Amino acid sequence: MTRGTWLLLLAAAATAAACGSESEDGASSATGGAAGSTGTGASSSGGGSGNAAGSGGDAGGGGTTSGGGTTSGGGSGGTSTDGGGSGGTSGDAGPDVIPSDAGPAAKCFTSQFVNPPTVSLNYDQFGPTVGTHCKGTNHQDIKNVQRVVFLGDSVTVGTPPSNLNPAAVYRAILSQKLAAHFKIAAPGFGWGAADPINGVALPAESGAFVSCAKWGARTDDLMKDSTQVETCIPQDKRNLHHLVIMTVGGNDVSAITQDGGGTSPKKTIPQLWQDTKDYVALLRQTVEWLKSPTNVPGGVDVVFANNYEFTDGTGEVTACPGVQLGGIQPWTDKKAQADMVIWANEQYMKIAVDTKSDMIFMLESFCGHGYKRNDPTSPCYRGPNQALWFDLTCIHPSNEGHVALADLFFQTVAE
Repeated sequence: MTRGTWLLLLAAAATAAACGSESEDGASSATGGAAGSTGTGASSSGGGSGNAAGSGGDAGGGGTTSGGGTTSGGGSGGTSTDGGGSGGTSGDAGPDVIPSDAGPAAKCFTSQFVNPPTVSLNYDQFGPTVGTHCKGTNHQDIKNVQRVVFLGDSVTVGTPPSNLNPAAVYRAILSQKLAAHFKIAAPGFGWGAADPINGVALPAESGAFVSCAKWGARTDDLMKDSTQVETCIPQDKRNLHHLVIMTVGGNDVSAITQDGGGTSPKKTIPQLWQDTKDYVALLRQTVEWLKSPTNVPGGVDVVFANNYEFTDGTGEVTACPGVQLGGIQPWTDKKAQADMVIWANEQYMKIAVDTKSDMIFMLESFCGHGYKRNDPTSPCYRGPNQALWFDLTCIHPSNEGHVALADLFFQTVAE
């Protein structure tokens, strides 16, 4: 895939933003990049990454490679009753040889697809510790959790039609698993439901679990323009040991895409680069604040997701019928847009490494479970009969996607 494909992937995020019912900024929880993209050429002025390595991963399989590159431990990751991801990788997926100098992330991802990507996001440049499950990093020894906080956007809140059964939302599935794992009070009936007027969890707190996530939220809603963090971790709770789970950044990507599209974009490339740097910086500032014992003496473990997309690395945004309502215009400077997406996604990993927090591989895991999952030529093709992990809005998880997302978070927390 060429760098130009990243443009289409970002367009998918912003176009789909017009499809969902979100909060006042009208943005959605879509995302920018996709596994398998090619990072050729020099970075632009904003410091976008050049060549990159390795991509992929499957929330269901997560197997390690064995012998000639086939997946050992791949395939289906379980049923909805046990929280495993559905629709695992094809047994013959992967190249014949994994490069001997490949880093841990690249080794995880090389064998996941039938058509292995040549180059992609270069997470290994930051030296992450990757979990043996290949579903996320493993920088924290998460234990003795007393309270669990959910932050971020509509993926975490839950949206129709998936949340018509509140127990089917990843937040609800994961909470039950975490309650049993840490032996804390489980949430009650209805946890996972949403207030359709205000776009927040309803109830906001149940058992040892609380949510301040909101439809349409961006990174500035965590601590700058809104107070998700302080609302969910008030002063009188800061002596407790917290686990923070969040999905955030997709709406920032959508806004940037809209501002840079067309022949007369709203913002210049330097301005768009600054917006990209700003939203990444806001995520970093939030994670650093949470990880500081000065701010939360009881301690905080943080696990966040990178951002996914629904075209399975093809950039064919019309593959999802709902996206046709968007009317988003493509960028003229495709290289600049590609550089921004690659840089931002790689910086998510750098934040996890630098702060000793953890990142789940939502982007890589959902790639191959989108609206081009049955295309045998797509970069993320995993074999026949893969489950669709996106709903009709194109940008939110389906019921199967929520099960897979819960598993990604739980496996990363539990190891």
